[in-house]
Amino acid sequence: MSKKIGWGILGCGKIAKKMAADLRLVADADLRFVAARQPQHAVAFAREFNVPNAGDYFDLVTRPDVDVIYVATPHGLHDEHVKLCLENGKAVLCEKAFTINARQAQELMALAKTRGLFLMEAFWTRFLPHYEKAREVITTLGDIRYVQAEFGFKPTPPVADRIYNPALGGGSLLDIGVYPVFLALDVLGKPDEIAAVMTPATTGVDEQCAIRFQYANGALAQLFSSFSVNLATGADIAGTHGRLRLTHRFHGPTARLEYYPGPVDTRQFIETERAQGNGYEYEARHVTQCLQRGLSESPVRPLRDTLLLMETLDAIRKQMGLVYPADRI
Repeated sequence: MSKKIGWGILGCGKIAKKMAADLRLVADADLRFVAARQPQHAVAFAREFNVPNAGDYFDLVTRPDVDVIYVATPHGLHDEHVKLCLENGKAVLCEKAFTINARQAQELMALAKTRGLFLMEAFWTRFLPHYEKAREVITTLGDIRYVQAEFGFKPTPPVADRIYNPALGGGSLLDIGVYPVFLALDVLGKPDEIAAVMTPATTGVDEQCAIRFQYANGALAQLFSSFSVNLATGADIAGTHGRLRLTHRFHGPTARLEYYPGPVDTRQFIETERAQGNGYEYEARHVTQCLQRGLSESPVRPLRDTLLLMETLDAIRKQMGLVYPADRI
């Protein structure tokens, strides 16, 4: 019989609710504790999702029956919260953006290695069935010459503080631009040249961000994120033998795959497995299995990939002139 893995959730916002619901779909995953900065919020969360225990962050990290903690707080707080978990001997699945910058990421990775603890970035897209299929199709497209992806929406009032607050790593790049950047890196690898510009918000963070990756082999990627406009939030990968389009919300489980072996009138739909839940069950299942196998790192989303993403985001911000308070520490 497989070992049950005890889960905890740190942070009780919208994304934490989606994970709590999806953990019910994962065999051998047992959600045992939820924690919030204000314990009363954790108690209400626990009642809604039938979690047996709730409290503050310290209560969570000191629970002997919790094996792994899902960190679901704003990314400006990830460094502090992941460190708290690791220092108390807990494995961690941390939401993206993983940290504010690469320096923080390296420090957390070093701490996890020293403690012999599992640590993974919660990049759910990498584990979704449609994206697994997309990666398979991409291998048939020949020489990949072009990647295009955008993610944009207009925040509705009341606008969350994390959206524009520099102290929390605000701006479109770290909030939603991580998805287009992730896609380009996954398909084309580390770029040889990066160019980026932004439209600044009143707080100084990027309200819009336009990015170009160039590669020595001639490939290009054009990436865009915005809090100014609502966009299709789709993606295209084009090669010498065809093109693959990931439709609206390309990063999530509702996206569809469209394959074009020739011009637009050659479109073929590719069917993939549909998620039973919100789509978080796939990464949660992977982490549960990694812990059952005694792994300290994911073979699917290894820490080197997370570090490359963070280093690339740093390089993009440097091009735009966007500096956060955490960069000055």
